[in-house]
Amino acid sequence: MSVGLVNAGVMTLKQAFSVVMGANIGTTFTAQLIAFKLTDYFTVMIFVGAMTRVLAKRKKGQFIGQILLGFGLLMLGMKVLSAAASPLRSSPVFVEFVSRFADNPALGVIVGIIFTIMVQSSAATVGILMAMAGQGLLPLEGAIPVLLGDNIGTCLTAIVAASRSNTSAKQVALSHVLFNSFGCVIFLAFLPLFVKVVLAISPAGDIARQIANSHSAFNVLNTLI
Repeated sequence: MSVGLVNAGVMTLKQAFSVVMGANIGTTFTAQLIAFKLTDYFTVMIFVGAMTRVLAKRKKGQFIGQILLGFGLLMLGMKVLSAAASPLRSSPVFVEFVSRFADNPALGVIVGIIFTIMVQSSAATVGILMAMAGQGLLPLEGAIPVLLGDNIGTCLTAIVAASRSNTSAKQVALSHVLFNSFGCVIFLAFLPLFVKVVLAISPAGDIARQIANSHSAFNVLNTLI
């Protein structure tokens, strides 16, 4: 949206970059919702959402139904992902590969970039990280580098949107890439300290919440920097 508004001359680059920073923080809200572990209630949300979507006479009611239905399907997807990830615990090759993320954060960043580009959703990648961590496959120290890569990979959407736009619009897309890339480098340099901060602000033993808080903390602190 920011790329389109700048391309149309409605916003300046400076205004758009402010929106980009805010959007980076706002998009972490999905991960926070996923971390509430509402997977046991997905059937209720899907049913209520579908019924509201079909039976509501007003647009507002239909939109509320869509939200509930979409979130219910998201929770269903998380439950399926968690179940599918469970057998991976018995795969020595996979366990050894993901264990390298903690010792080699750059590898985790690259995996995060590639996977997010493939699925075109950082929220989906974070959800998969939570499912894997919940199965004991990935420690927080290994999940955070992948999370940092997610934030870079999700920039592809803006790059594609700006590919046929004017110079100012391309600069908005570039600002998104640079913002997340520089942030990634900074947080990798202080990774042990960042892990301690996340553990301090998160409930002990709740790896899903720790990952969600890592996502939020990175984007908030990167914006402040």
